[in-house]
Amino acid sequence: MQHPCKAARIGVVIVGIIVSLAGCGRKAPTDREVVVYCSVDQEVAEPILAAFEKQTGIRAAARFDTEASKTVGLVQKLRAEAKHPAADVFWSGEIFYTIQLANEGLLAAYSSQITKDWPIQFRNSEGQWFGFALRGRVICYHTGRVAKEEAPKSLEDLLDSKWKGKIVMARPSRGTTGGDVASWFVEYGTEKATEILKGLKVNEVRLVEGNSTAVRMVGTGQADICLTDTDDVYAGIRNGWPVAMEPLRRNNKGTLAIPNTAAKIKGGPNPATADRLMEFLLGGECERMLLASDSHNWPVRATTGPEEQKFAISDPAAVDYATVAAALPTALKTVEEVFD
Repeated sequence: MQHPCKAARIGVVIVGIIVSLAGCGRKAPTDREVVVYCSVDQEVAEPILAAFEKQTGIRAAARFDTEASKTVGLVQKLRAEAKHPAADVFWSGEIFYTIQLANEGLLAAYSSQITKDWPIQFRNSEGQWFGFALRGRVICYHTGRVAKEEAPKSLEDLLDSKWKGKIVMARPSRGTTGGDVASWFVEYGTEKATEILKGLKVNEVRLVEGNSTAVRMVGTGQADICLTDTDDVYAGIRNGWPVAMEPLRRNNKGTLAIPNTAAKIKGGPNPATADRLMEFLLGGECERMLLASDSHNWPVRATTGPEEQKFAISDPAAVDYATVAAALPTALKTVEEVFD
């Protein structure tokens, strides 16, 4: 018969082995790496993450999204990993899905001297996300097919029959277009927003895989106009395409300005280095780099010079981003019902 003390010691060893094995699939925290899920265009984000690495000595292990699954793919991955997070920071090119993640309890609070006086419209009260570096929703048009004075200036203008078969836009289930459409439901109400979607369908709007695809189709003459973001039009101009833009005004009001967001993942493997990356993304240098990049995102806080004012978002609308995020499921369901 085995002595009870010896049996107890064996039991402790077995439990220790089990606990050790349970942790084998998860790396120990490190002060030399931070894992960031990033839905910002890779060519824009990589130089910024490289600057972070150079400044801190911390490796930014980045996972990027594809154009076809913009933002949504990484959001779904974060949800799937909720019990065992692999990411430390989520740097998103939009705000509405970030708010959803916060509401679902997947984001951790972050605070620092930098965020102490952060603009209230670009953060939530718990400090789970912070908005920075704005892009505007715009109407992009082919300058060889559409004169500036004839270009549509508002959402209502797009319903004119003269644009029938000439409009493209990204599928609202991708990236910023979904948030834009959800803002129509907040601005106009469900009934009117649904009528607008039906009007776009009557005008034979074509849904494509992303904003950059929409601008490319305008730039190459496959469409006359599209709904997109400022950064994609700037990219088209850089490519030498004959494109220009007008702010997408809604309900005789201003245009929707959509910020990047930075958020710390709850339970992420490297919380200390996550704080370092959050500090960098929100510290001002990142916004200056984004403004100087091909995307020309407009800063929330960083100082700008006179030569940069051409990138300012004209007439931004007052937006309650949380209300728009709450309207997103209804908006996407309605889009599916109208177009599919």
